[in-house]
Amino acid sequence: MRWLYLLIIVVFVAAIVIFSIQNRELVTMSFLGLGLRAPLAILAVTVYVLGAITGGSLFALLRKSVRESTARASATR
Repeated sequence: MRWLYLLIIVVFVAAIVIFSIQNRELVTMSFLGLGLRAPLAILAVTVYVLGAITGGSLFALLRKSVRESTARASATR
């Protein structure tokens, strides 16, 4: 099973490398009046990381909220 996970990681990294090589042209990203010119691959990775951080934070917040509400419901019974 370890080899399967390693193979999946290698394929994922290879896809990222190919994407980065094929998308080196500069693009402009605008948000709230701010503009940023960078290669498309860099912007895609940045947006992916920011999404992973915010998604993970939201998931942790929701999990904590559910645990607290179930613990509170169990304590009142």
